[in-house]
Amino acid sequence: MNADHKDPRLAMLVESIVRLSRGELSSRIEPSSARDEVDAVITGVNLLAEELEQVYEQFEKRVESRTAMLRQAHLDMMKMAMSDALTGLANRVALMDAIEEALGQAANGAPPPALLLLDLDSFKNVNDRFGHDAGDRVLQEVATRLNGVVRESDLVARLGGDEFAVLLPAATMDIAMQVARRALEVLGEQIRLDSLYVHSRASIGVRLGTAGQTAEELLLDADTAMYAAKREGRSIIKVFEPVMLYSRQLRSQMATELRGAISADELVLHYQPVVELATNRILGVEVLVRWQHPLRGLIPPDTFIPLAEEIGVIHDLDRWVMSASLRQLARWREDFDLDPDFQLRVNLSAVELKQLDLVDHIRTLLRELHLPARNLVVEITETAIVTRGEVEMYSLLSLQQLGVGIEIDDFGTGYSSISYLRELPVSMVKVDRSLLVGLNTRAGQLEFVAAILQLIRAAGLEAVFEGIETREQADQLRAMGCASGQGYYFSRPLPADETGTLLATTHYLRIGEGVEGAGSTPAR
Repeated sequence: MNADHKDPRLAMLVESIVRLSRGELSSRIEPSSARDEVDAVITGVNLLAEELEQVYEQFEKRVESRTAMLRQAHLDMMKMAMSDALTGLANRVALMDAIEEALGQAANGAPPPALLLLDLDSFKNVNDRFGHDAGDRVLQEVATRLNGVVRESDLVARLGGDEFAVLLPAATMDIAMQVARRALEVLGEQIRLDSLYVHSRASIGVRLGTAGQTAEELLLDADTAMYAAKREGRSIIKVFEPVMLYSRQLRSQMATELRGAISADELVLHYQPVVELATNRILGVEVLVRWQHPLRGLIPPDTFIPLAEEIGVIHDLDRWVMSASLRQLARWREDFDLDPDFQLRVNLSAVELKQLDLVDHIRTLLRELHLPARNLVVEITETAIVTRGEVEMYSLLSLQQLGVGIEIDDFGTGYSSISYLRELPVSMVKVDRSLLVGLNTRAGQLEFVAAILQLIRAAGLEAVFEGIETREQADQLRAMGCASGQGYYFSRPLPADETGTLLATTHYLRIGEGVEGAGSTPAR
């Protein structure tokens, strides 16, 4: 080929190769009719371009596929981060985002959102009685039922444990109360777990949003209303009121003060006599703790015992009560001629019963104070041992072997079953005061109480009735064959010095010195 007459196809080849190098893979050269060596190179370059284009297309598809997978994985992770793993509901993070969005819409003219907070009543008993698997199934069913009572625009969330929330964007108080009442209705229906039936009733707090409110403030107000509902009873709906915040702040302050009350020597003990109904002989005393607050005065146990359990100081409180009351008993034994079988009755919480060193602690105290074990009776509630946990049963059996008496407290309010109690190492049953209400006015109540007494005695257990407030009640229980009881008819709970005076002067109560009808015996 003459250099003066260059083949134009060569320039085309060079230009095509340059385009390929820039990524223009669709570049092609049309071969000539010469079918010579240059055409052969053109054909090779075209084939290379086609192969590069196919490779690039496959690469793009793989990139798109991988990108889609990563995008979906990101969405799945975001969904997991915003949802509750057990129920599939929104979680707290998602709820707060939704509240902020609803409040933002309200700031732009939309109706305000309403927030409902729900806490299941006695859910802990479900876990204790039937196990956590059953508890999880109950939570899942609750989630399903709540989703069934809300609008499509509403959001149901689980905040953790047995606490749920319902956000109603663009709502009114009427709409919020309708949803709250429907929630109570569906949660009041039994839940079937295989052959078992359980209830999942709830306490509900309601708060309608206000202008300028933050998501955290709305949640706090609804939570405050919910706790007010729980304090009032079961299956209660409470609408937020500003005064509730004061009560909550007061409770928070009291919690802080209670933590230091034991070390500050602010707790005091009162003692209520337990008497033999046939003779009015004092058989022993029940220990009742009070909080002598430096500013608020004497605080009853039903005010601070639940708080002590809630904030985790019930163990320290139980230990203090056990030690202080046994030391008091030792002083009385030195000062007075007490009956050899005089018994000190001390309440033990469910938390304390699970402590591995409980028996050693009591054994050490008894040995140190030279007290016979038979002079001590520990009172426990049915709910504290309903699961028959290994630690609890070990504690009870070891206390029984030590010689300490064991009494079931508040019988008639829990899972009362005589056959169940017969399987436990207990010797006494304290019948709850509620069974004496209406003893003379409610049809069949007298016969009902008599039947309970006979069942307890048939099981080989001793019955102690609490809350005896009138002579008539005492006479009726005595006629039934009940051996012992306590209540305001015989004596109110007394401080240690007054109890000592009573024990020093007589072993028998002179009836008439009591406060007939003065009110029910304190719970602890």
